[in-house]
Amino acid sequence: MHALILFDLDGTLVDPAGAITGGISSALRSHGLPVPDDDALQAMVGPPLVHSLTALAGVPATRVPEVMSTYRAGYVSNGMAQSRPYPGVARCVEALAEGGAVVAVATQKPEWLAEELLEAQGLRHLFASVHGSPRDEAATVGGKEPIIRAALEHHGRHADGVVAGRVVAGRAVMVGDRRHDVEGALANGLACIGVAWGFAAPGELEDAGAAAVVQSAEELLEVLRGGL
Repeated sequence: MHALILFDLDGTLVDPAGAITGGISSALRSHGLPVPDDDALQAMVGPPLVHSLTALAGVPATRVPEVMSTYRAGYVSNGMAQSRPYPGVARCVEALAEGGAVVAVATQKPEWLAEELLEAQGLRHLFASVHGSPRDEAATVGGKEPIIRAALEHHGRHADGVVAGRVVAGRAVMVGDRRHDVEGALANGLACIGVAWGFAAPGELEDAGAAAVVQSAEELLEVLRGGL
């Protein structure tokens, strides 16, 4: 089995249960800004929100900080409690760790917020580390690639076969629900297993180059145990 298994957070480990899309809608309305359609809102789950607000919701760059502040306040006070782990995912992670893998989180959510969400959902103890975006989300650059790279460098010492402090390709794998997960993994020489229960549009994961797309946590565990 892989020495290091990296999991995305929203849409992979945890179902936001409308907390993200509903929170974005509420924040936009509170600032008198138009709310995009449901497809655009769904597409905003995964990528850095600071970028999605301008690219998908058409928020002027000068107004992004105020919208972000309102959204984050609502998410911390209500959104995290609405979220729920996807069925079977916690047991899957436990089984992987019991099998000898190092399991960690690599998310584009701000790292401090990812830590809080995992704690609130009773999942934090399952993971060796959590890697995410900086607190200043405006400073987020490079998408998922640098976050995955940071996780690889952090855990390189745990894996067999290390080159310059990094896990060699084949000893680590990414699990995620959006093309950003696949692209970030491939940029680091890793395969990515896509999960069908997240926010990807039909065919998105396959087109991005996912090694496999699974339909359940049980199937994910089977695929990971097989070394894919």
